[in-house]
Amino acid sequence: MTMPQALTPPPHEDAPADVSLNQPIVCALTTESDAVKAERLARVLVERGLAGCVSLLPMNSIYSWQGQLERSAEVQLLIKTTPMRLAALHRAVLDLHSYETPMWVYWQAQADAGYGAWLGQVTAHPGDPPPVGADSPESGGPTG
Repeated sequence: MTMPQALTPPPHEDAPADVSLNQPIVCALTTESDAVKAERLARVLVERGLAGCVSLLPMNSIYSWQGQLERSAEVQLLIKTTPMRLAALHRAVLDLHSYETPMWVYWQAQADAGYGAWLGQVTAHPGDPPPVGADSPESGGPTG
């Protein structure tokens, strides 16, 4: 029996030949108690260059807190950053968050060359090496 080969995305027509189509990025989740606090946190994270984009999603959460079953309307923040900025992002979320114990879940993901390069550029910090593909032309800022 032949094992299936890993799926490889088709080449991006605008990507330079030396740029990987699989750029490592990090996605992180947290929640805030309302839209105003969520947007305030998202703006600070992007303004500080800790995140390239933060998507906000209203939701309801059911959880146990101090021995009680709770239900709350919250706003989930899906934060996109680079592996190099993860530790600083985590510290900022803990410092700025309105919750005593904020949810913090993260995972590494792969992005295409254009999005990965853009994310590396907008989250670059003095002293960081330049992101792979930073010299490639962009057609504009990506969404999401």
